[in-house]
Amino acid sequence: MPGPSQRCFRFAPSPNGFLHLGHAYSALLNFRLARECGGRFLLRIEDIDTGRARPEFEAAIHEDLAWLGLAWETPVRRQSEHFDDYARALARLDDMGLLYACDCKRSDIAHFAAAHDGWPRDPDGAPLYSGTCRDKPRRPAGEVLRQGGVALRLDMEKAVALAGQGLTWQEFNLGAVAADPAQWGDVVLARKDTPASYHIAVVVDDAIQGVTDVVRGRDLFNATSLHRLLQRLLELPEPGYRHHDLVLDEDGEKLSKSRASTTLRALRADGVSASDVRRRLGSFS
Repeated sequence: MPGPSQRCFRFAPSPNGFLHLGHAYSALLNFRLARECGGRFLLRIEDIDTGRARPEFEAAIHEDLAWLGLAWETPVRRQSEHFDDYARALARLDDMGLLYACDCKRSDIAHFAAAHDGWPRDPDGAPLYSGTCRDKPRRPAGEVLRQGGVALRLDMEKAVALAGQGLTWQEFNLGAVAADPAQWGDVVLARKDTPASYHIAVVVDDAIQGVTDVVRGRDLFNATSLHRLLQRLLELPEPGYRHHDLVLDEDGEKLSKSRASTTLRALRADGVSASDVRRRLGSFS
């Protein structure tokens, strides 16, 4: 068992594609930081979206990380095996009166935003939800999720009020950062086909696994505001955060599976060695 003050890091990819250099950088950084402080390094498989997760991609994650020279604790936590943990967290938020059912389609929300000039958008660029379903009669979360086409949204105004003042997180090299979860609006926390969103699953997983240091890409910096809100509402531990720079392609865009960025497997097939990758990413040779 880890000591009470032992730090814990994790790399948590989704098995919906092969890993690329951006994944390699994040994994190597987490592994190095854990090793430097005598801490733990975990691999977590974030396969909550069972419709996109594939066993061949999960197997490739293990293979690619081992090729890079990384080792991690076992057993590996797979989100698809822990839906009950997320259901309990959602039920707790529901008991607080913070969740409501929403049957609006994404196209409805997009059309509403288009019809209202200057309608606000969240940090990812999606239009904020207008609140059409917010005042409808409430139904238990479990009942809502059994009905297809219906989502569970967080009543952000109520959630922020309940969480109280002074919501911050500790960011590496920055210190205390003021959290602003309201910028995300009434986010979806669950659907029937995806019984927990990334946001609810990640805070529950980090708490259960004892993660003390969340080291991930800068593209998730703003999401930390929402994660800190959920942690406070659910009375979960607060980890420290370090959002690293992203690995960019020749066009200055971040590497991604959707852009078909060159994968580690492709590099390996072209004769690139793990040492070459580590040197290319810097400070890992």
